[in-house]
Parts: sequence; C-alpha cells; structure tokens
Amino acid sequence: MEEKKTGLMLGADGATRCFWPGVLPDYLHYHDNEWGRPVADDNRLFEKVCLEGFQSGLSWLTILRKRDNFREAFSGFDFDRVAEYGETDIERLLGNPGIVRHRGKIVSTINNARRARALADEAGSLAAWFWKFEPGEQERPEVVDYPTLIANPTTPTSTRISKELKKRGWSFVGPTTVYAFMQAMGLVNDHIEGCMCRSKVEAERKAFKRPG
Repeated sequence: MEEKKTGLMLGADGATRCFWPGVLPDYLHYHDNEWGRPVADDNRLFEKVCLEGFQSGLSWLTILRKRDNFREAFSGFDFDRVAEYGETDIERLLGNPGIVRHRGKIVSTINNARRARALADEAGSLAAWFWKFEPGEQERPEVVDYPTLIANPTTPTSTRISKELKKRGWSFVGPTTVYAFMQAMGLVNDHIEGCMCRSKVEAERKAFKRPG
C-alpha cells in the first residue's frame, strides 16, 4: 500500500495526512487539531508525560479514548494536587474501570507529580524546563519523511531529557516515551512532508512564544 511507503494517506475529504490516524474520527481529530501543536500549559504537559507512560505496552488510541476518564481520576493532571495523593487514592484509582489500572503506572504518576512540582519551582514552570530542550535546526532531519521517522524512535534530545528526568527521580520516562511527548507537544514538527497539517503546525510554532 502506498501509505506504507510514504507515510501519507488520502482521506475521504480529499486531504492528505499522516497515515497513522487511519479513518477513525476521534483519531483524525487528534491528528488534525492537537498532535504537534506547541503547548505551554504545565498541566497539559504533565498530562501528556503521564499518559505516554500509561501507553507503554498499549496503543495511543486506547489511551486517547480513556483520556477524559484519566483527567477526572487524576484531578485534571494538576500536579500540585496529584502530588498530595496517598494510598487511599491509589486504591481508588485501582478500582476505576475507566482508566488503565496498573499499580506501577499509577504510583509513577503520583511520584512524577511530586517531581514536577520540584521542577516547576526550579525552572519557574514545567513548560520553561521542557522547552529549553527544543532541538535546533542542526539537530533535525532535513526532510521529515516516513523512513526517517521509522528509523528514529528516539533522538539525542529525547535521550538527554530522559536522563535529566530520571536523575531527578522521574519514572516511565524512557527516550522513546519522551520523544513521543516531544512530537505531540510541538517541541518538534513531525507531521510528514506532504501532510496537510505540516505547514499549519510550522506556522503555529513560529508564532509560539517560548516559555521562560
């Protein structure tokens, strides 16, 4: 199939997109309106780090369809609130069928909330800390195409961020997880050349005021 060669797919609406959302309406909406758009909101950044951790071993679509349940269960991913969770909250979350009930990932989220609070105090905001790692042009491929993305599930930047987070006590933040976070939160624009969203995201990134 052509999309397997190019990473692109022609939609029923006549638009060419990255192939990965397929024809699923909720996945298409995520691709078209969220993925790759630059984010400076601390709670959204923390949410994405946590949900990428929950995704480990699962598909992002599974997590996306449970995202509202996760938000309700984890106080909107307000890390100041999640940092105060204790054993009663862990048991509550383990009994919630609307989320992924994995004790290790739940405990990790609470731990990471405490680490996020410390990081925000250190840098002024979580956004300021993450965005200081935005890769320069010299670190990015000349052409963002399907073979390049498939061959590079991690980058030197995602490895660097992962090491820094782990040094500060974060968990479930390996280089692959961090790179998926970077792609989703707009630290890089990995919409494939030819995708209708690539130029839109690039324009948003140029207009985006970097935090810090």
